[in-house]
Amino acid sequence: MTGNGTGDVAALREEIRRTRVELGETMELLAARADPKALVRHSAEQAKARMREQAALTAARVRGRAAERARLVRAQAYEKGGAVGRNPLPWAAIAAGAVVTVVVLAIVRGRRR
Repeated sequence: MTGNGTGDVAALREEIRRTRVELGETMELLAARADPKALVRHSAEQAKARMREQAALTAARVRGRAAERARLVRAQAYEKGGAVGRNPLPWAAIAAGAVVTVVVLAIVRGRRR
């Protein structure tokens, strides 16, 4: 009855207990890998995270482009000697940038639902 050669029954029982714990943990891991619902849920969470990242990057690019366009339009208006308030074109560019930002945000919110 002494499998490890020491003759110590308490040590043998402790080794059996540890082996059972390890086996239980291994079985839990295998069950988690074989659970189709959990796999689909995990894949869906990863897809959502990727979509959020892409939406954030797109929104940042759109904001950057709109800000750059507004800066260029402002610079052109000042080069011509006029103020931004006298020339409707810069306000149109700013309004277009705001509309684009709102549309991107609406798309992002729509995909979250």
